[in-house]
Amino acid sequence: MNHPNPPPPPTWRKPAGMFMILGIIAILAWIIGSQSDVIGNWPIWLQAIVYLVLGTIWIAPLRPLLLWMETGKWRE
Repeated sequence: MNHPNPPPPPTWRKPAGMFMILGIIAILAWIIGSQSDVIGNWPIWLQAIVYLVLGTIWIAPLRPLLLWMETGKWRE
């Protein structure tokens, strides 16, 4: 009878990565929020574009960070 290999024990990288993700979001939210007075004076269509772009930028650093959390390497 074949027994499947047990899963590897959890590493410190997952909780550390979680805190890094929360830190990235907090820093970007603070930066964007500090500029809300300036951005709030722009035309509504420009505000929508800016907030759409800024609202998706935080996703960019997640791929390498999630890869590091799983494998310990920053690149495949």
